[in-house]
Amino acid sequence: MAKKKEDSKGKDAKGKKDDSSSKSKDTKGGASKGGEAKGAQSLNVRHILCEKHSKKEEALAKLREGVKFDEVARLYSEDKARQGGALGWKIKGSLAPEFEAVAYGLENSTTASPKYGEAKTEFGYHIIMVEGRK
Repeated sequence: MAKKKEDSKGKDAKGKKDDSSSKSKDTKGGASKGGEAKGAQSLNVRHILCEKHSKKEEALAKLREGVKFDEVARLYSEDKARQGGALGWKIKGSLAPEFEAVAYGLENSTTASPKYGEAKTEFGYHIIMVEGRK
C-alpha cells in the first residue's frame, strides 16, 4: 500500500491531518477504527420458533404471565431445540442476520426472568433470549 505524502505539519496533500498514528481510541459505537466489532464474539442463546404469528403471540402471553422461558419453549417451539429452546453457544455470523441482530442487542438473562426479543426469519417467528456471552 502506498504511503500518503505529508507536509511538515503532518497533513496529507489534501490538507487533512493524518491521525493514523494517534493513540486516542474511539469508544463510541462499540467498534474500533479497523471495523472490527468489540465485545462478545459468541452467545449462549435460547429461542422459541413458531411458524405462525398467532402461536408466537400465545407464547409471548405465557412469558408475560411469568412462565419460565424453557417451559414455554417446550410447549410452543416448533423446531428441534426442544430442550428448553437451547441452541447452545453460537459464534458471530453463524445465525440468520435478523436473528443475530436481535440476539446481540439483548442483555444476559435467566429462564426464570428472561429479557427477550423477537425476530422474523425465513424459518418463522423467533422469541430470543441470551444466557451468556464471551
